[in-house]
Amino acid sequence: MTAFTPFRIGLLTTVCVASLSGCSPVMHTRGNFLQDHQIMQVTEGVDTRSEVIKKLGSPTTISPFDDTVWFYLGQKTKKVGIFDPEVVDERIVLVKYDEEFDTVQTIMEVEHDRLDIPLSDEITKTGGQDPSILQELLGNLGRFNREGSGASATDL
Repeated sequence: MTAFTPFRIGLLTTVCVASLSGCSPVMHTRGNFLQDHQIMQVTEGVDTRSEVIKKLGSPTTISPFDDTVWFYLGQKTKKVGIFDPEVVDERIVLVKYDEEFDTVQTIMEVEHDRLDIPLSDEITKTGGQDPSILQELLGNLGRFNREGSGASATDL
């Protein structure tokens, strides 16, 4: 029977600690996750676009159909080991501007219901040819050095 030596105990402890530390969660903040105190700094009817940029930063996106609507999107995610990141917290803030005076008309948090759409492993067929192996191997024969299109063997 072999006894546990201090070296083996140390090695076993190191392996256990290293394997457990790989499972500790990693937190990330993505986008512009606004805090309540930042939103409260913006005054409706007073602040202009440039003042909002100074207070909140650049918007994450501007509405493609109405440039008077700005969105600030932020997410906090947690990733454990090799698994996909999980959204822990999400915040969407909408800033709408008055077109006439170019001041903030309204600022509000958008309530959202995230849809859980399952991913499909199926492949979408595209139009076009589905060549065989023989067609792929012989497909380029005759495409190069056509008469009058470039150098030929006699030009060398």
